[in-house]
Amino acid sequence: MSDTTVATGRRSRWGLFIAPVLLLILALAWTGFWFYAASQAEVAADAWRAQEAKSGRIYDCAKRSIAGFPFRFEVQCSGASVALVSQNASKTPFTAKLDNILVVAQVYDPKRVIAEFSAPATLTDGVTQSTFVVNWSKGRSSVFGLPAVPERASLVFDDPNINRLDGSVQVPLARAKQVELHGRLADGSPADHPVIETVLHVAQGSVQGVHPLLAEPFEADTRAKVTGLSDLTPKPWPQRFREIQAAGGHIEIVQSRIQQGEMIAVAAGTLGLSANGRLDGELQMTVTGLERVIPALGIEKMLEEGVPQATLDRVAPGVKSQDLNNLFGALDRAVPGLGKVIKQNANAGVAAGINSIGTESTLEGKKARSFPLKFVDGAVLLGPIKVGQIPPLY
Repeated sequence: MSDTTVATGRRSRWGLFIAPVLLLILALAWTGFWFYAASQAEVAADAWRAQEAKSGRIYDCAKRSIAGFPFRFEVQCSGASVALVSQNASKTPFTAKLDNILVVAQVYDPKRVIAEFSAPATLTDGVTQSTFVVNWSKGRSSVFGLPAVPERASLVFDDPNINRLDGSVQVPLARAKQVELHGRLADGSPADHPVIETVLHVAQGSVQGVHPLLAEPFEADTRAKVTGLSDLTPKPWPQRFREIQAAGGHIEIVQSRIQQGEMIAVAAGTLGLSANGRLDGELQMTVTGLERVIPALGIEKMLEEGVPQATLDRVAPGVKSQDLNNLFGALDRAVPGLGKVIKQNANAGVAAGINSIGTESTLEGKKARSFPLKFVDGAVLLGPIKVGQIPPLY
């Protein structure tokens, strides 16, 4: 055998080892990269927590771990808790505790982060000391654009329900088939004056213990746009609202639709903030099935049983409950039965009042009524009638 043949055989045998050796080197390099990136993820998480804490949002985990090797990062947070220290006008802590949060990011797409939340969550209001229990079958969120300013984010809960704890008894407050909240930076939005577009969808929602109308299932879809922001860095909400008010910012309700049975209501308009931190603005509403809604308000029954002073303060400020009852008594004495007739026709009077301030319209092929819903320094006005009062946002 010639020397040339021996040399060729050696080179061919060495070629058999080149691919495995390169693969081993690549695997070791990838492993080193993954563990380094995982350690940096923990550093980034700690830095984010510290930044949030300065804004009054304190996040903590009883136990935290990172897994997902080799192609993704999975951050597991067991015994998660959130304390909102300065997020409301009263500056009283609001706390939430969750069983578990799983945050996932792909190595090849680190800008997109997905999180899953395990029920239940326990919420405690520091002002009233009330405790609420929130459950859901599936809860998840996604954020795109990290680690810089997020470009878009979503939050979705399936079968959510909220119960208030009354001792050891859970009292139902609200529930839905699904709740979705989506937000994104508007196209062309500048970094120093970002504009946020949001979409809220509620499927088969209901609220108990407030009014029988709200206890009936409803569908809601709202699209809104928020302006007046100076940046998207973490800040307490009262500070954020003050900045929006100072900049002349507003919330534009681009489109809102609520349906409950035969009743359909759509609204659009702009809401701003007064110097007192209360809502100012006007929504133009169009409603079908209003004749079905008014009897459900039970106004004549309320008058028959006596109007609570708290209700009068809301719908007719300055009018005393005793004065109203005395009026009906005087009417009955002057003309027997007159007070009762007025009470029984109260709904018709309210309907006539709304008809007088609105105009006939058509909505989705049905007869409807259009009218303005005004917000004046927190007071909610339907024509000249005050129907509610919204507390200040800061």
